[in-house]
Amino acid sequence: MAKGQRVGVTGSAGFIGKALVRGLADQDYPLTLLQHAAQPDITLSPRDRVVVGDVTDPNSLAPFTKDCAAVVHLVSDFRSAANPPEKSWLINVEGTRNTLAAARAAGVRRFVYCSTIGVHGNVRSTPAAEDAPLAPGDTYQETKVAAEQVCRDAMNVGDMEVIIARPASVYGPGDLRMLKMFRMLSKRLFLQAGPARENFHAVYIDDLVAGFLSLLETEGIGGETFILGGPSYVPLRRYIATAAQAVDAPPPWLRVPYAPLLAIAAATEVLCRPFGLEPPLHRRRVRFFRNNRAFDISKAKQLLGYAPEIELAEGMRRTVAWYRQTGLLT
Repeated sequence: MAKGQRVGVTGSAGFIGKALVRGLADQDYPLTLLQHAAQPDITLSPRDRVVVGDVTDPNSLAPFTKDCAAVVHLVSDFRSAANPPEKSWLINVEGTRNTLAAARAAGVRRFVYCSTIGVHGNVRSTPAAEDAPLAPGDTYQETKVAAEQVCRDAMNVGDMEVIIARPASVYGPGDLRMLKMFRMLSKRLFLQAGPARENFHAVYIDDLVAGFLSLLETEGIGGETFILGGPSYVPLRRYIATAAQAVDAPPPWLRVPYAPLLAIAAATEVLCRPFGLEPPLHRRRVRFFRNNRAFDISKAKQLLGYAPEIELAEGMRRTVAWYRQTGLLT
């Protein structure tokens, strides 16, 4: 699509969404943002608009997709052990189906769906490319696989171009998901489960936004799937050590066996679920130490001109600086 055409963004109030909105605005794209309520911390130009709606409500989506040349679908019900699985399926799968249908009805020419490398689960052969087996390990990943299938089915209908993006683990200023790790490292309280030899692939938020801009602007990529990761992946123990260095702390010395910790996490989830409580320890957090996540981003480099620049140490430094500037980390 050409620059200057309207782009619709769902999930614009989230971490990735806010960064993408800034990136699109910097490139002079008119924007339509779908939000549950207007967000006062997002600055819009007079030609931009906010549509209050919900991806689970098809009737609210027509005003959102109106006049859009492209839609980037970011909204997602992220993991929460306290939430019923039905909620994730409703938002992540049916919400994607509803947004696709509204985009097609409005004549949108390009639809970009944000999935996750998590759909590959624990990668057996690394680095994995887009055609690696799908092996979701939890409800969130299962719903993302199902939503991808909804998108693939839509690729065969009409002339709207549908593209799937699978970001690696996203971090950077504005991210709160990794804040707990940095806080625990700074207090020397971080527990490492097992030797942490498996690989981990992260992507800095600015590099990811550049990737999404390429997905909107590159011609001839309808029907494709792209992994968007950082310049390199590292063994998990080095990832943790790099995060520790960013907060001026030594690598963690507290190590526990993996299997017992996973069993404790499972029991904690069972105990908390009837009360609607978020467990202090999740199995997914423990599996973080065992899942192998190393990916090949050569397809994005070749077809999109994708060129991530921020190496892990620099990205961690910038992230910690933002945490400290905002008072989230002392």
